[in-house]
Order: sequence, then structure tokens, then C-alpha cells
Amino acid sequence: MFFLDDADRALIAGHRGAHNRLGFALQLTTVRSLGLFLADPLEVPGVVLDYLASQLEIEDASCVARYTERRTTRFEHAEEIKQAGGLRDFAGVAQELEEWVDARASTTGDGPKAIFNDAIGWLLERGVLLPGVTTLARLVARVRDEATQRVWDTLAGLLTARQCRQLERLLNVADGRRVSNLERWRRGPAKPSGRNLEKAIARVAEIKAIGLAGVGLDGVVAHRRLVDLARYGMTANARTLRRHPRSRRLATLLATVVSLEAKATDDCLELLDLLMVTELLGKAERESVKEKARQHPRLARASAKLASAVEVLLEATTARGGEVGLDELWELIDAVVSRGELCAAVAAITELVPPDTDDDGVKRAQLATRIASVTGFLKTLTAVIEFGSNADARAVLDEMQRMPELLRSRKLTSADVDESLIGGSWKRLVFAAPGLPDGAVDKNAYVFCVLTQFHRHLKRREIYANASTRWRDPRAQLLAGDAWRSAKPAVLTALSLPAAADELLARHAETLDSAYRAVGARLEANTAVSLDSEGQLHIERLEALDEPASLIELRRDVNALLPRVDLPEVILEVMSWEPGFVAAFVAASGDRRAWLICM
Repeated sequence: MFFLDDADRALIAGHRGAHNRLGFALQLTTVRSLGLFLADPLEVPGVVLDYLASQLEIEDASCVARYTERRTTRFEHAEEIKQAGGLRDFAGVAQELEEWVDARASTTGDGPKAIFNDAIGWLLERGVLLPGVTTLARLVARVRDEATQRVWDTLAGLLTARQCRQLERLLNVADGRRVSNLERWRRGPAKPSGRNLEKAIARVAEIKAIGLAGVGLDGVVAHRRLVDLARYGMTANARTLRRHPRSRRLATLLATVVSLEAKATDDCLELLDLLMVTELLGKAERESVKEKARQHPRLARASAKLASAVEVLLEATTARGGEVGLDELWELIDAVVSRGELCAAVAAITELVPPDTDDDGVKRAQLATRIASVTGFLKTLTAVIEFGSNADARAVLDEMQRMPELLRSRKLTSADVDESLIGGSWKRLVFAAPGLPDGAVDKNAYVFCVLTQFHRHLKRREIYANASTRWRDPRAQLLAGDAWRSAKPAVLTALSLPAAADELLARHAETLDSAYRAVGARLEANTAVSLDSEGQLHIERLEALDEPASLIELRRDVNALLPRVDLPEVILEVMSWEPGFVAAFVAASGDRRAWLICM
């Protein structure tokens, strides 16, 4: 910042007198470092003054005291520096800065400190002299408050009178209850079970009943502002929310309920995923392993009998060249194992090892016995939560949406199911279950056949929930059409981007071309860099610098001061110095005792 290059020296050389040259250098470097001219140009650290004097070969730096003898000199020099550096006064860009702060506050919701710091960077990038701290702070605070109020008014204006009344009622505690509906909705589900999933779906239905689905928020208010409002609404109590002005209260409640609907939908699908993985698929897998272990002795005995018969057959045909009569062959086999035992062995193997195309038959059979765990939530899942899908998962989603109708049916026939979804061992379980009448299908097996495929497609986001945040279609988060055209001006202003991409690309191309040319001009004089015939760049190996003795000594002293214990032990010891420190934390589960026990 305080180094004087050739251009600086040429500018300074146009002034007579050591005190004028040194004073001019002070103003030149301070405005470059601080972004403004000091009220007293001589109010700088002595080390800076000495450094500039040494560069200008001025032996007595104290001569700079004469610089302020003529009052207009520093103002004349400041104007010259502004013209040479292309600097502008703040008054000329104040309106443009207000537009940028407004767009930034409208789209991000950042605090005044963050916007203030970035506003300084915005001014410096454009070569604008910084105003006073109070002036800039007041501008940022005023414009940010106006933008925030406009966000509240915009959201409140989207609501009908009926929706406003319903949102206001969320803060009231009904007779016979201890908390308001808003506080009750904040609580998520408990452990994964079919009954808890039913409660979670009922929670989604209750939130959707307010009727905010028709309130179009895309492109009207930045998503991050909605997230910030919802985050506040999820933590503030009802009493605090009632004290806010009407527009802020309604805007906060609207964002909170929209966020709650998404969160409740996420909770439902997370619960469904846990239920499928742990309670259904996991237990079915464990039960199938146990069943296979129970069946193994019987399967082994049947296989041994068949192996003995086949061994006799092979030995007889090999020893006699294949010329063995059927009666004689049976006599040889009967000597080892009887026909009755062979028939029983074949029947056992056919029963225990069905001719399926996969190895999941036993697990899927166990899964079909858990129908009671899923019947309750399958009747309402697709009715309450709106799902979408791609083409590959369309048939599975269609069957899931028919699930309430299928579950109400006492019997299903092959005409009632989509046979294209039934493959592998599911075919045997659905169409050939023991005791099924002709033309009938096993409803329990078909339900799980569809449900497992629905779960798989949901995990891959081939089936998605539009109201969710974690289980939604990733493409749905991109603004398009009217929503993007409405949000585009504020977004581009906040990001300081031009409306046309060609203009930005042209500037970047010019900057890159200038950098390439500057590097190329220095390559000829740089002996450490060379280009071969194929155009590849080669740089000479850098030799390691010797470590100074002071660095080696410092490293040794620092290592000697470090305690010879594990870092976790140090943290626990420091925390023990202040007992209230540990008590201020709560475990992720919400149980304060669990955190204390863990510590």
C-alpha cells in the first residue's frame, strides 16, 4: 500500500520542495490504503512517514510539518490525486449504492454489519472515496429497514382475510390445551413406527388445511428471506410474535407455516425411510436369515439323499458304458435310498428352494407378513402429500395412489394389479401363494411389492414430494418464466452483474488477455521459465531456503510449552474451570441430561 512505483514517483516528481513531495506521497498512499483522504494528512504512524521518506531519498522526514502551512495545498493535491486515479466522490454514487444495498437486503437478509462491510468493498472496487462511518452506517441501516418492511408488507399483502384470521389463531391456546397449534406443530415425530407415521401424515394434513398452497411465493420474495423469517418464527414464542406489528407478524407466520409444511413433509418421508429400512426391510432380512438357518438341516438331509442317488447313477453308467436297464438301476438306488425317501427329498428341496430368479424370496415372504404395520399410513400418504415422478417411476406412483382403493378391497384378481411391476420372487408370492383361489392374487404381497419400489424410487428422487425440501425434485428449485423475470433485477443488482452476459464475458476476456500479454512480456527476461517446442511451460526447481536459527528456536520453545496430553482432555479440563459452561449446552436429542452424562 505504501510502496511507490514508477507511476507514483512520476506523479510526485512534479512538485517542488521535499515537504510538498513527502506530503503528496502521504495523501497518495493513505487514500489508496484507507479509501479516503485524512482530515489531517500528517496524522500517520511515524514508520509510514519514514518509509516514504526513504523511498523519496528525503533525509529529514520532519520537514513534512511545513506541508500544512498553506491551507489550500492539501486540497489541490487531493484533486490532482483524484484525477490521476480516477477517484469519484461519494455523492455521485450514493443513489446507486442505495439500490445495491436495497437489492442486497431484499435478497439475502444479511445484517447491517455484513452489508456495511460489503458496501465498503463495493465503493472501493468502483474507485469511490469512502464517506464518514456514520454516513455510510445510517444509509445502510435506513435502506435495509425499508427493504425489510417492504418484504413484510409484500408477504402480508398476499394473504386473504380468511388466511389472516387462520394465521392469527395459531398463536391462541385452545381450551383444554397447554400450547398453541404453532408450538404443537413445531414438534417432530418420535421413533419410526406405522402409528407414528400416521400421526406425522395427520400433522401435514392439519397444516395444509390452512390453505396456503395457493399463495404464490416464487419470485415474489427471495427464498433466503423466507428462510430467515421461518427460522425466527420457529423459535419465537407466541407472546413475542403477538407484540410485532401486523405486517411483520403475518409475514413471519406465513413463512413459518410454509416452512412447517415442508418440514412436516420431510419428517413424514424421513420416518417412512427409517420405517422401511429398520422396521420392515431390516427385520425381514434378519427373519429370513433365521428362517434359512432353521431350514438348513432339512435341506441338507434332502440334498444328501439326492446326492447319494445321483452318485449311484453316475457310477453305474460309467462302469457299464451306459448300458444299464431301468429296473437294474432302481435296484442299485434302492439299496442306498428308497423311492419314498427320494420323493420326500425332492418335495423338500422344491419347497425350500423355489425356482425364483433372485435370492430375496424368503425376505420378501417375511415382509408380506408385516401388512398391519403399513396399512394405516398407506391409506392417507398419497392423499395428503402430493408426489410427482419421472417417466420411469410413473407406473409405481400410479399404483401407490391407488393403494387406498386396493386396501379396501377384500380380494384382488390379476385384473386389479399392474403385472409389469411384479418381477422376480414377487411373482410367486403374489400369484402363487399357498391357498389362493384361481385367478386371485395375494394382496399383502402386492402391497409390499409396490411399496418397496416406491421407496427405492423415492430414494433416487425419481419420485419426489413437491412440498418437501429434502425429498423434492432438484430442478424445482430453479426459478423460470415469470418468477425469474420478477426476481432477476434484484438478483443482478445484488450480485453486481449486467443484464447481458456478453458484456460480462467481454470484460473477463479483456482482463484475461491483458494478463496473458503481461506474463508473456516478462517471459523473455525470466531465465527460470521456458517454453519447449510443444508449447509446454517449464519452471526451474526452487531450492529450499535454509531455516533461520531463530525459527528453529521458536519452534522448539512452542513445542515445549504444549501440554503432552490429548486435545479432548485439554478441552474437558478447561470446561471444568467453569461449571456453568457445560450446563449451557443441550444434546442434539434435546435432552440436557444426555449431554451432561456424555460429558
